[in-house]
Amino acid sequence: MTDAYIYDAIRTPRGKGRKDGSLHEVTSARLSAGVLNALKERNNLEGHVVEDVIWGNVTQVKEQGGCLARTAVLASDLDERIPGLAINRFCASGMEAVNLAANQVKGGAGEAYIAGGVEMMGRVPMGSDGAAIAVDPSIAMESYFVPQGISADIIATEYGFSRDDADQLAAASQQRAKAAWDDNRFAKSIVPVKDQNGLEILAHDEYMRPETDMQSLGSLKAAFKDMGEVMPGFDKVALMKYPHLERINHIHTAGNSSGIVDGAAGVLIASKEWGERMGIKPRARIKATAKIGTDPTIMLTGPVPVTEHIMKQSGMSVSDIDLFEVNEAFSSVVLRFMQAFDVDHSKVNVNGGSIAMGHPLGATGAIIIGTLLDEMERSDKETGLATLCIASGMGAATIIERV
Repeated sequence: MTDAYIYDAIRTPRGKGRKDGSLHEVTSARLSAGVLNALKERNNLEGHVVEDVIWGNVTQVKEQGGCLARTAVLASDLDERIPGLAINRFCASGMEAVNLAANQVKGGAGEAYIAGGVEMMGRVPMGSDGAAIAVDPSIAMESYFVPQGISADIIATEYGFSRDDADQLAAASQQRAKAAWDDNRFAKSIVPVKDQNGLEILAHDEYMRPETDMQSLGSLKAAFKDMGEVMPGFDKVALMKYPHLERINHIHTAGNSSGIVDGAAGVLIASKEWGERMGIKPRARIKATAKIGTDPTIMLTGPVPVTEHIMKQSGMSVSDIDLFEVNEAFSSVVLRFMQAFDVDHSKVNVNGGSIAMGHPLGATGAIIIGTLLDEMERSDKETGLATLCIASGMGAATIIERV
């Protein structure tokens, strides 16, 4: 099989996913087109030199509906002969786009792809598309469905994580993100967003709260306690599934959970031969990819079994990995990953994560792959693993090696 390489990885800054967020005036298609244009310009992608654009987005309705990938291509300066494929694996959509593109290259179905994703959470609210697992009672009851925040609290209860544990990880995320921005560690990958007149709208992740400390985090209300204990009482559903738990310990707040933001990211993936013809040097090889299904109620434990799965597939062990990016959907997700594999926090999310900078659902998987690669180059590390938990109980992972 042909090896698949990463030649470039970029992202927009993440804007607050609200009406007063800096990116609120930009549509999903236009933000995506901006990323595609940047990849085209940076890598001289003239003509039909890319097989396809595979683009992830989660809430596929309204302006994010249809085949957003093809819309983004047509809104960009890419050759119109390049098609587009929109995909949805919830929070791992951007990563799945990258993994799918890599495996297409490996299998000989085209030499080059652009993969990534977008989510404009301030314009197309999360959940506005409906979901059978949540809204169809027959399916929700059979799967013991609870919202993700309850799932995160179940993880904390099951594996013994306290509110202080969660808040300490959140404070570290904020501190690390600030240090990374202060040190210009994202400079290689950030593409500032401009309006139709060419005026800069946003050049910096705006969700960050670098002043955050344990005291300010400790003052926040548990975000999912009422929906768990009062109405509609999801704790009772969870305890039916996990009767060994006496109660659900609600530790997650707005401060130790991922932020709602807008953003997009793209990765250029191709064979070695393609890069030689184009005169571009690869930055990393995509060594392995994996996905897996998990318990749909606790839902967010996917990074653990998918990491076990990808290690078995690749013949590697966790000790072979120099750096990890584990999406900070909720603090307990990362805490459980580090606990399961006895990985020190110094190797995980070293430049902060979604708690500090936000989680633009369809883009995050591609973002963390790019962040991982940048940090591997900066710190002279060889091998990295990126992984995410996924709604409805799934996990996805990617291993990359520098070249």
